[in-house]
Amino acid sequence: MSDIQLMKRIMKFQADEKMEYYVYTKIVAFVKDKKDKETLLKIAEEEKKHYEIWKQYTKRDVKVNMFLVSWYVLLARLLGYTFIIKKMENALTEYKGSTREKLEKDLTELIPDIKILMEDEIEHETELISMIDEEKLKYAGSMVLGLNDALVEFTGSLAGWTFAMQSNRLITLAGLITGISATLSMASSEYLSVKNEEGESPLKSSLYTGAAYFITVVLLLLPYLLLPDNKYILALFIMLVAVIIIIAAFNYYISVAKTISFRKKFTEMSVISLSVAAASFIIGLLVKRFIGIDI
Repeated sequence: MSDIQLMKRIMKFQADEKMEYYVYTKIVAFVKDKKDKETLLKIAEEEKKHYEIWKQYTKRDVKVNMFLVSWYVLLARLLGYTFIIKKMENALTEYKGSTREKLEKDLTELIPDIKILMEDEIEHETELISMIDEEKLKYAGSMVLGLNDALVEFTGSLAGWTFAMQSNRLITLAGLITGISATLSMASSEYLSVKNEEGESPLKSSLYTGAAYFITVVLLLLPYLLLPDNKYILALFIMLVAVIIIIAAFNYYISVAKTISFRKKFTEMSVISLSVAAASFIIGLLVKRFIGIDI
């Protein structure tokens, strides 16, 4: 690797540190938890310190993409700051990890303590990030409960109704009634379940469960609501695709925010949801054929 290439690589690390510093300091402005604020400020100071270390070798300042900073901050507001912080740090760790051995070899003469510097950065920041205790993640179990129940139960119901009713309007009507009732039932059950437990608010748990369930219901009903009445097969296909996308998106979020295996959770939820949908689909056909009820 040429000296010019090495300098560009170092400047990339330097720019990453500066960008993260700006992101953390902006996120702190809307974080309510005092301990999380303090932890985020410590991480920001770590980034600033690392930036200054890299600057000693580049002998120059670097510009930061402020649009990217604003984008990360916006996502932190929408998805939670824990998710964005871990996503940002994981991306940088993977990038540095994949090139660390080569970098250490190429930069040893230029920066004698390169190995110590990079290991300190990754380990110290990981330790600090693990101290963050965002409220949204406390209730991740409640969201999983609402989402999982909606995907399994409601996907099965829609699949069964598709051939039993063969009408997008009727399916939408039945889905809304069932979905709203099930949302209230799930929320109240979660409230009673958490009421006698310590560490979580039963009201917040029920709200997270109910919200996850209802949002999933609405997303799965959209194909039936928007397509013509006789396009129920197409609506079913789109709904099943939406199920896979929802499972993938949610499990990706949880896997990053809580540092767990994405593949295992995604496979598990997908197999269960689609198996129930297939069984309900067959039941709907059998009911329509043997009972002989036409709607």
